[in-house]
Amino acid sequence: MTRRKYRLHDGKTGSALVVRVTPRASRNRIAEVLDDGTVRIHLTAAPVDGEANEKLIAFLAKILDVAKSRIEIVAGSTGRDKLISVVGMDAATLHKRIIAKLD
Repeated sequence: MTRRKYRLHDGKTGSALVVRVTPRASRNRIAEVLDDGTVRIHLTAAPVDGEANEKLIAFLAKILDVAKSRIEIVAGSTGRDKLISVVGMDAATLHKRIIAKLD
């Protein structure tokens, strides 16, 4: 069994959000929060050449009222399920803003 070497580093302060993206929707919206906490988001963008990822970041920045530079797709950039990092926002504030924008 090979042991993987890990490098430890300081992370940025913030919170994480798991989203499931539905591309090619009729409009951009937060559709629902699933039982496991995953946020379903519908986007008008097609999942081509990173277009949906760019639209997702712009949409979340607007919904959360933060700069796009504070939002990063940490995992899942090529799939529908993504892990999003929001720098400088605690989990309680993030949750409150998401719930307030539910459609």
